Amino acid sequence: MNIRNLFPVFVVSLLLMWTPAGAGPAAAPAPQASKVFVATIAAPITPVTADYLDLAIKRAEEERADLLVLELDTPGGLDTSMRQMVQSILKSQTPVAVFVSPSGARAASAGVLITLAADIAAMAPGTNIGAAHPVNVGGGTMDNTMSRKVENDAAAYAKSLATGSKRNAEWAESAVRDSASLSSEDALQQKVIDLIASDLQDLLAKVDGMEIKKGNSVIVLRTKNAPTTRIPMALRHRVLAAVSDPTIAYILLMIGIYGIYFELAKPGAVFPGVVGGICLLLGFYALQTLSADYVGFLLILLSLILFFAEMKVQSHGVLAVGGILSMVLGSIMLFNRNIDPFLRVSWSVLFGTAVFSSAFFGVIISMVVRSQLRKVVTGAEGMVGETGVVMADFDGKGKIYVAGELWDAHGGLMVRKGDRVVVKAVEGMTLLVEPKSPGQD
Repeated sequence: MNIRNLFPVFVVSLLLMWTPAGAGPAAAPAPQASKVFVATIAAPITPVTADYLDLAIKRAEEERADLLVLELDTPGGLDTSMRQMVQSILKSQTPVAVFVSPSGARAASAGVLITLAADIAAMAPGTNIGAAHPVNVGGGTMDNTMSRKVENDAAAYAKSLATGSKRNAEWAESAVRDSASLSSEDALQQKVIDLIASDLQDLLAKVDGMEIKKGNSVIVLRTKNAPTTRIPMALRHRVLAAVSDPTIAYILLMIGIYGIYFELAKPGAVFPGVVGGICLLLGFYALQTLSADYVGFLLILLSLILFFAEMKVQSHGVLAVGGILSMVLGSIMLFNRNIDPFLRVSWSVLFGTAVFSSAFFGVIISMVVRSQLRKVVTGAEGMVGETGVVMADFDGKGKIYVAGELWDAHGGLMVRKGDRVVVKAVEGMTLLVEPKSPGQD
């Protein structure tokens, strides 16, 4: 065999032996572990829930989560907060699945539109969705023109969201106009939602492999058996959510008014003023989030002024009665009775607070009136009605001994030493007296 013919084979063999391992075909990268975040809203839709969802979406985007699941159970809420949540979902770079759960939960009113806006809409068995007709939460009654405008706007918004997510747009419109509602099975049959899942793990298994379009890209979900990370509400959200409850807001408002009242009645007490100020500010925040009727609040404030005036001006109870009526009417008007129950104060709390306040101020005012009517027992005015003893005979002016002191006195009748006289008036440092009749106490 010719050695020159073996030389190329030899060179190639050396090159193959010298080639580093890293220069070979690139190994396929290990697939990245899926991340699924879970946020839970089981409350009315308010600015607090809107802020919470916004923060949950931002965290999911920052940590490159594959999916954010929003477990939803809501009776509805404020239109402005609902629209903020819908915008957050639509702008999210992370796919968002709204899961109406657990069994017995609902996505009513504002919850309908939030569900329609989701990339994936799912419900648990035994849940329902619907009744999205808009109501006026600001107090008062809308006229026909305004009512039609609000209804048409909400219906168009719901229809647009359903069309964008390729869901039943006709039903979405009827949910607004006719307050239509569906069970989870009917919602799936009418293509209002995408699927029914028994629990969170079942949901993740059923959406595995689903393609979600976000902007110009398509995301394929890999969520089966994926670990989940729950995003709890921060302490700030929990506190503000509790404050936003209408009943709690009303109680805070009344505590604030009481605190300010006691501070004004007894300046320098400090504690009532501090507590009252804090509660009053928290009450104002809740009134803002709940779109309360400020005429009702002003009536409650007027009742406080009337109660305070009754203690300073003797009106024979007229101001007190006006204060009681003002407080009762203001409490009733504070949250419109025509709106959903979750956005108004419990009748038992309203009645109990009104009765307690009326009784409390009634006792205070009666004590003030009694003190005003009580006979003066100190100072010069306290001498009126006292009985004195004549120190020496006098006809016109003389000296009498009364209340342990000698006083100048004058009267229209002749009196003698030792006679008893009654003080009728005080004129400077002189007492106007008259003889005391035998039968007079």
